[in-house]
Amino acid sequence: MSVKVHNWQINRKMDYKYPESRPEKQAAWIFDTNKCIACQTCSIACKNAWTSGKGQEYMWWNNVESKPWGFYPLGWDVRILEKLGSQEWKGDKYIGKTIFEQAPYGEEILGFIPEEDDWLAPNIGEDEVSAEVKHKDYIKIPHQPWMFYLQRICNHCTYPACLAACPRKAIYKRKEDGIVLIDQKRCRGYQECVRACPYKKSMFRPYTEKSEKCVACYPGVEEGFQTQCVINCIGKIRLFGFKSRYDTPREDNPVDYLIHFKKIALPLYPQFGLEPNVYYIPPINVPEEFNRQLFGPGAKRAVELYRKAREDKRLIGLLMLFGSTDKIVRSFKVEGDVDEGAAFGYDKDGNEVVKVPLKEPVIIREEYDQNLDVHRLSVT
Repeated sequence: MSVKVHNWQINRKMDYKYPESRPEKQAAWIFDTNKCIACQTCSIACKNAWTSGKGQEYMWWNNVESKPWGFYPLGWDVRILEKLGSQEWKGDKYIGKTIFEQAPYGEEILGFIPEEDDWLAPNIGEDEVSAEVKHKDYIKIPHQPWMFYLQRICNHCTYPACLAACPRKAIYKRKEDGIVLIDQKRCRGYQECVRACPYKKSMFRPYTEKSEKCVACYPGVEEGFQTQCVINCIGKIRLFGFKSRYDTPREDNPVDYLIHFKKIALPLYPQFGLEPNVYYIPPINVPEEFNRQLFGPGAKRAVELYRKAREDKRLIGLLMLFGSTDKIVRSFKVEGDVDEGAAFGYDKDGNEVVKVPLKEPVIIREEYDQNLDVHRLSVT
């Protein structure tokens, strides 16, 4: 039996197994897809921290895929999209069915369990573009053959499919921060969470015969630090923080600002119905239809905002805060103009933890250094 809950991402009530129960604050991530170089430093940082044990070899709680041809596990999203069928939006309201509402007779959630072979190629499709690059062809704007990198972790959803599916009630969502965890003492390895999660971020460990998933680096988060995938990101594409309730966002909260005020950061496959808490700034050189399928009807506007980010000092200042500190930034402000201003980040007590310029300073050095008697090849 299900109840009706409100899902603000699809702008309507939907069916879910349990009543609506939102945490005091919600752990959330924002990824800027346009800055990712697929170096996989985030993946290795997560692997070293959490999944280096026996039986965890195939577990990549963090992975970076090349879209449109990359998947881990194989076909994780196209398979559930095909099962889900027509996904229609009317304005900003999703009028298709979620995975809870499209469940087959006798089941609570639409899903599937990947085959063992589906987990064998985490880098399948890497750097493969959407179409053949023809002889003498060259890249134009917008790109004709295109690709982009999609960063993926557990979404620590507001309405987790894994939690709803678990017959043991081994999966729970923390009230203090919304992080979703699996109680290893209660888990019996039935793999219903693996079947249910459309993002396939709950994984079965044969060695222990239990399921495991991303734990949002909660020991560090509890001490005020961002997660390992965020801290170690070379491209500075990631931001971790706490999102307010959808109906009471704070404009000085960097996560709230990008999600609820600028609406430039969007959820991945909101039509699944889980109200995920990982958000993406969509890629700007991808066809509008593809972005819309991944990120919903707000994708076109988000791309337009990103293209004009230099015209908005508050937005550009916040984007400069990505990757600038290992501490969780709970509030921010921007002072000065785009050329000479700065962005400031503060912790939960209002203490300044970071200050970054809106425009990186460029220092030109003399080609010949008389004091060192050397000629410089690079003067910047």
